[in-house]
Amino acid sequence: MSKLRLLFGALGLMALLYLVDGLVLHFRPNPVGSIVVERYDAIPEKNGKTEFAFEQPTAQPCVHALFPHGGNPPCWYLSRHAVQRINY
Repeated sequence: MSKLRLLFGALGLMALLYLVDGLVLHFRPNPVGSIVVERYDAIPEKNGKTEFAFEQPTAQPCVHALFPHGGNPPCWYLSRHAVQRINY
């Protein structure tokens, strides 16, 4: 019984934290920012090697919050993952 109570308590705390994060984001003067992201494709070849195709750096929107909101990732996360590899 105590494990179930602990699980529901943790889920409730996370939901409360997400709601407070959304409210702070809503009342913030500049809630949306942008980070320049560099993407490249890693394409495997038949001989076991990998070909890399680099794309132009683009500005991707992000939110100044702890969690993703509105389909945009948080800026703190995106700034740490500004180089993105796409594997095929």
